[in-house]
Amino acid sequence: MSQYPINPAFVAEGKLSDNERLKADSDHLRGTITTDLQDEITGGFNGDNFMLIRFHGMYQQDDRDIRAERAAQKLEPLHNVMLRARMPGGIITPTQWLAIDRFAAEKTMYGSIRLTTRQTFQFHGVLKPNIKPMHQFLHDIGIDSIATAGDVNRNVLCTSNPVQSELHQQAYQWAVKISEHLLPKTRAYAEIWLDEEKVETTEQEPILGDSYLPRKFKTTVVIPPDNDIDVHANDLNFVAIAENGQLVGFNVLVGGGLAMTFGDTSTYPRRADELGFIPLEHTLQVAEHVVTVQRDYGDRVNRKNAKTKYTLDRIGLDNFRREVEQRVGVPFEPVRPYTFTNRGDRIGWVEGIDGKHHLTLFIENGRVLDFPGKPLKTGLAEIAKVHQGDFRMTANQNLIVAGVPSEQKAQIEQLARKYGLIDDGHSEQRKNSMACVAFPTCPLAMAEAERYLPELVTKVEGLLGKHQLADEHIVLRVTGCPNGCGRAMLAEAGLVGRAPGKYNLYLGGDRVGSRVPKLYLDNVGEAEILTALDQLIGRWAKERLADECFGDFVIRAGVVAEVKVSKTDFHA
Repeated sequence: MSQYPINPAFVAEGKLSDNERLKADSDHLRGTITTDLQDEITGGFNGDNFMLIRFHGMYQQDDRDIRAERAAQKLEPLHNVMLRARMPGGIITPTQWLAIDRFAAEKTMYGSIRLTTRQTFQFHGVLKPNIKPMHQFLHDIGIDSIATAGDVNRNVLCTSNPVQSELHQQAYQWAVKISEHLLPKTRAYAEIWLDEEKVETTEQEPILGDSYLPRKFKTTVVIPPDNDIDVHANDLNFVAIAENGQLVGFNVLVGGGLAMTFGDTSTYPRRADELGFIPLEHTLQVAEHVVTVQRDYGDRVNRKNAKTKYTLDRIGLDNFRREVEQRVGVPFEPVRPYTFTNRGDRIGWVEGIDGKHHLTLFIENGRVLDFPGKPLKTGLAEIAKVHQGDFRMTANQNLIVAGVPSEQKAQIEQLARKYGLIDDGHSEQRKNSMACVAFPTCPLAMAEAERYLPELVTKVEGLLGKHQLADEHIVLRVTGCPNGCGRAMLAEAGLVGRAPGKYNLYLGGDRVGSRVPKLYLDNVGEAEILTALDQLIGRWAKERLADECFGDFVIRAGVVAEVKVSKTDFHA
């Protein structure tokens, strides 16, 4: 039960979804995971535990490339888990990096470290006997995976590039505080994975509630003018407002989210709305009570409409704001002025105001592995052995070698070039393209994404060159399904997988990530997509205004209509 008065008019009516039963019956996320770990008959998790392990930062997967082969041999799929670490702001020490590098090589099926769009790293292909040791190993180096998946507040993102050093440090500290404040209070993680004793006490979840949230919840801290974490993809966003280089408060935005379901027009991607400005001292209270309002009023009947964006559209932005204000006890102030001018990572060297240097390395698809002629994983390990600062994972799947003193800059660059981590031949198009994991590991994938992106980018580069736009780029993103992990629904050109080799093509996002694109082609193959892009890039080259990006052009030219209000415009 909520500790706040509930307006019954704002509560979705009907039979609760089975996930609500699962969470309520889970003994605060324990389930029977401990028993399942001892079951050697299957490599997977049974019953409710299949979903419950998500609250502990894992997804059960299998290698879909060999699924049919194993079925023919009358074997179950090669079950394994993907683990996502909790890394608020994406900061990791060189010592921690070297440790996860060794674990990936020795204890995972694929040997890689994956940098994700959630500003953290993932291990893919961890078999059942290695799962518990993995959590204990991470704990020993100061990392956990608590609440990086499931119906909770997930890894809190923060603007990556520490150019504005002092302001960035202040914002990062708030990202950590928000992450800690919104964590589940259950001791299930410590008991199951770290063998800590169960304390006989009545557990409570004062923020998340005993049935946790209706759906996943994502939070960010962003420092304008950089929108490198794509605020409009997230439920709750704190936009840093500074005076004289010091953080004084945040503009609060709520209700962003990109997932949808094909064929269900009640689902749609949506950009976030502004609630108002808050001084710093109210930050944790506002974070808590945006969560409690979503906890109490999010749809627990239809999971497809359970995200914060649907709660906002169902009860209204003003009512949502009023509920938060009543619970915090402080009204929002008017939004302070801010502007986003970019959202990509600044690849290469930049110097911070503190005189330290920061090298952003472009990691295509975030896959850290030793490739033929490009031993990226070895190279990063060699850098970690000598680096005196930290590493910063970005929400664009790249990695920043941060805090490099002037006297070490040449050494770091020499290592990066030696191992293929710096490639001056990468086009602006390649650096501004991104994909989700998709095949072979993601069980939801309908089409290729990560494995397809490099060749697709090469073909789009060819089209840009054909029309004398080789130095230009289109924000291009590919996802294997409509769940939004690669943020295709904030791209200037977004491909969303429908079936093997088939995609929907969406056009009309903008450079700074403030607009949802609209469907242009439905369920088509590469040939049709490239033909369409060829024609449109040709028009863009001839008809564009000065500095007009591709997404702005296709809207001005009437190629697609602008999506202003997703609920009414997106499917229109």
